Amino acid sequence: MATITITVPEELKRGMKKLKHVNWSEVARRAFQEAIYREEMRNAAEAIDKLRASSKARGWSGAREIRKWRDVS
Repeated sequence: MATITITVPEELKRGMKKLKHVNWSEVARRAFQEAIYREEMRNAAEAIDKLRASSKARGWSGAREIRKWRDVS
């Protein structure tokens, strides 16, 4: 495993020291993983939006298409 160093305000450090039973490394790992996940989801959403915007089928609506096919049945 890699080691990193982070800087926190003194007040936060004092609060962390009071809670000795908490595994702060695990808390930090989970926070980092969650931040990475959120960024990946944001990037994926942006890519989908760009793909949708560049689509040649302007004015196409999935909901409208589904309704059309349901009405035919």
